[in-house]
Amino acid sequence: MTAHLFRRTITVGFALAVPGAAFSQAPPSLPEGAEAAAPAKVSAEVLKGTWVRPDGGYRIAIQGVGADGTLDAMYFNPTRLPFARAQVSQHGATFRVALELQAGGYAGSTYDLLYEPATDRLKGTYYQAVAKQKFEVVFVRR
Repeated sequence: MTAHLFRRTITVGFALAVPGAAFSQAPPSLPEGAEAAAPAKVSAEVLKGTWVRPDGGYRIAIQGVGADGTLDAMYFNPTRLPFARAQVSQHGATFRVALELQAGGYAGSTYDLLYEPATDRLKGTYYQAVAKQKFEVVFVRR
C-alpha cells in the first residue's frame, strides 16, 4: 500500500509541474517593423495655465516652465504679487510645485502642491508665515 501512495504522489507532482511549463515560453513577438509603445510621459508643461483656489479666489498663473524647473508664475490675491521662488520637480509619476511669496504681507509664505493628473488639480499645503498657520488647499484649472 505504501508503494501505491508513493505513485500517486509522484503522479500528482508531475501533473502540477506540467502546466507551469507553459509559462516558460517566450512572449509573442511584435510584427516586423513594429515597436513597443512606451508609457506616455507627461511634461511639466501640463501645469501651464490659470489655477484658482475655490475657497477664496486666490489665483496662480503659470505661463512657462524652464528646463531647470523654474516656473514663470504669478500670484493674485486679488492684486498681482510676484513669487520669490517658483519651482517644479518630478515627484514619482507627477509633479511637485513649490512656491514662495515675499511681497505684500506674505513674507515667507509658501505653497507646496502636487499635481493630480486624474483630476487635473493642484493639491497640497499653504503655509501662511505671518500667522504661522498651515492650511490644506486645492487649486482647480480655470
